[in-house]
Amino acid sequence: MFPERTYPDVGDYLDDYAEAVRVAFAGLDKNELRKAASVLEDAVSRKASIFVCGNGGSASISNHFACDHLKGIRTGTSVLPRVVSLSTNIEIVTAVANDIGYANVFDFQLASLASEHDVLVAITSSGASPNILGALRWARDHGMTSIAMTGFSGGESRTLADIVLHVDAHNYGVVEDVHQSMMHMLAQFMRHKKLVDVSQLGRIKF
Repeated sequence: MFPERTYPDVGDYLDDYAEAVRVAFAGLDKNELRKAASVLEDAVSRKASIFVCGNGGSASISNHFACDHLKGIRTGTSVLPRVVSLSTNIEIVTAVANDIGYANVFDFQLASLASEHDVLVAITSSGASPNILGALRWARDHGMTSIAMTGFSGGESRTLADIVLHVDAHNYGVVEDVHQSMMHMLAQFMRHKKLVDVSQLGRIKF
């Protein structure tokens, strides 16, 4: 488990941090990653909506997910993804949190925006945040497919989600780094499959 000691030198910290990230990547379930890629590609092809949410650092990844899966995938392709981050509108988030409860900031939005057969991507290091669990339950109860990116023990999110991209690490930085990388991989993988001109593979700004 990283870190297990204090470090007087940041260079040594870098070496062990990088090793912790490497080990976390090595532990990813490729079959679950394949399932996630397939579900996202299918949603885009059906013009279904993809909703994504997270708290704190995971909210940042959620917003980045929306950017790369909406703008990024369209670059050099003919597909038109429908992607919404439930973490991005601070007015809605704070209004729901203030008037109803922070545990409802995501499922409240899903009730207004989502439809059966849409997709939810829940990003949560702990896997136990009440608002994430609420969103996953709402998705399950209303016919959505759910993908959870988790870390640490995975929490209840591991049992609620249809697909679990679990990072077997117990350091928030390491977990979030791998979540961010998986977000990039899923978006770029789909874009590369959909490129109109494959000669532009390494030339088009993602």
